[in-house]
Amino acid sequence: MKLTGTLLRAANLLDRVIERIGRVTGWFALALVLVMSFNVLLRYLFRTGSVAMQELEWHLMAPVCMLGLSYAILKDGHVLVDIFYGRLSERWKRIIDFVSAVLVVAVVFILLKLSIPYVLQSYSIGEKSPDPGGLTHRWVLKAMLPVGFALLLVQSFAAMLRALVPVIDPNIAVKPASHAV
Repeated sequence: MKLTGTLLRAANLLDRVIERIGRVTGWFALALVLVMSFNVLLRYLFRTGSVAMQELEWHLMAPVCMLGLSYAILKDGHVLVDIFYGRLSERWKRIIDFVSAVLVVAVVFILLKLSIPYVLQSYSIGEKSPDPGGLTHRWVLKAMLPVGFALLLVQSFAAMLRALVPVIDPNIAVKPASHAV
């Protein structure tokens, strides 16, 4: 019993971290909307535009997508395909939940590991926009990949811990992550 309580507390702590980051991500979304609106106004009212402002949209979209991914998983904002799962016994559902969580952790870890050299290469060559008037420091944009994968790894690990609890003790009913925070 003590082990399962510890696992659930750890999962809830990780969920709270993702919850806070998700709230910060909302501000990036607001900034993105404002920048896009400004670009539209420039283009259609004043017949002008800025390469840097258009590229800023990418630099704001990256955190919205990569930081928001783990938050979407936390809040069950992802698509589930439930063709066979609904017909399975509770025991098999618990096993599938745990195995799928372990697989997601493994895949996300691999993606995290592969994305770091990509960012380091961009940083080492001082990559910037090839367009005149574009933004410098392209590595900042690319750095959202490992940051987002690291957060997804945290959220996936929390889901794995939460899925492990009913496997250890079938008498414990575990609430989904979105209800645990």
